[in-house]
Amino acid sequence: MSFTQRRDIGLLALRLGVGSVLIANGSQKLFGWFGGGGIRGTTEAMDQIGFTPPRESAIAAGVGETASGTLLVLGLATPAAGAAAAGAMSGAVSVHAPAGFFSHSGGFEHPALVGLVAAALGITGPGRYSLDHFTGHTLDRPGTLMVAFALSAAAATVVVSRRIAVLAERRGIAATNADNGAASA
Repeated sequence: MSFTQRRDIGLLALRLGVGSVLIANGSQKLFGWFGGGGIRGTTEAMDQIGFTPPRESAIAAGVGETASGTLLVLGLATPAAGAAAAGAMSGAVSVHAPAGFFSHSGGFEHPALVGLVAAALGITGPGRYSLDHFTGHTLDRPGTLMVAFALSAAAATVVVSRRIAVLAERRGIAATNADNGAASA
């Protein structure tokens, strides 16, 4: 087996692995599969953790994970798929960051790793065993890579910044209510 064949098999294995994780997580959010909350439960969770509007955020997260995972598995539009997955995982990292790094304490280890692998696949490309290769890399070009990662970074920045602002506002309201309660006591 040549080095090129080994590399292409390795890229296929990475695409199948990380793509499947993304599909499973997105399916939990969208359909309630694999013990997930579906749109209703995900909407409630999004509201509690500060993503607004919560229903649209739930749909965007579920579709983003499911679609990017599917594209990674297929090796189609790999730069866009990797960028979208990395962007979606940056939102998840923002949720888990206060708990530290490690997953056992609720930290961001898992979403960071999934996002990093997806981004690396988007940058590296899908390898020979992919629809991108089959189609002559029509959707796997340097320009696609640059645009996809720029748009994903911009979108993730807006979403995470909005979440931080919502949480700060909620803390301010809670502090004001606590101060008012203490003053009237």
